[in-house]
Amino acid sequence: MTDLEIFKHTRETGDFTRMLQSIPYATWIGLQCERFGDDLIFRLPRKEANLGNPILPAIHGGVIGGFMEMSAAIYLIMSRDTLRMPRIVDFSLDYLRAGLDRETYAECRLTRQGNRVANVMITAWQKSRSEPIATARAHFLLED
Repeated sequence: MTDLEIFKHTRETGDFTRMLQSIPYATWIGLQCERFGDDLIFRLPRKEANLGNPILPAIHGGVIGGFMEMSAAIYLIMSRDTLRMPRIVDFSLDYLRAGLDRETYAECRLTRQGNRVANVMITAWQKSRSEPIATARAHFLLED
């Protein structure tokens, strides 16, 4: 199945399994996605391989960043008319508190979309949306 067919299938059925399995890094960290109406919520389940600090224990900062960047790219694919993977131009991440060894969630918001560039805000949290563990801004180059 080609990427285009996978993206089409995901958009038509709302089943993200094939799409996420086609992205090696998403599979490795265990990224999951669910649609609630028009909203997409991304989930990073507890996984020992994602830990960076076993003493706390806390999720590796790079895993949190990768989870958020991948979430933004998938969000952008699902919110646009084109079915191509956008290319990252810039990614700025603010860690706000330790990402402890528990399920982590992320949601994205498109803040600007021009003809060539889209800006996405990403918020990651664990226990409560009102207490984010990280926020990020991603800029993507759009190709039609």
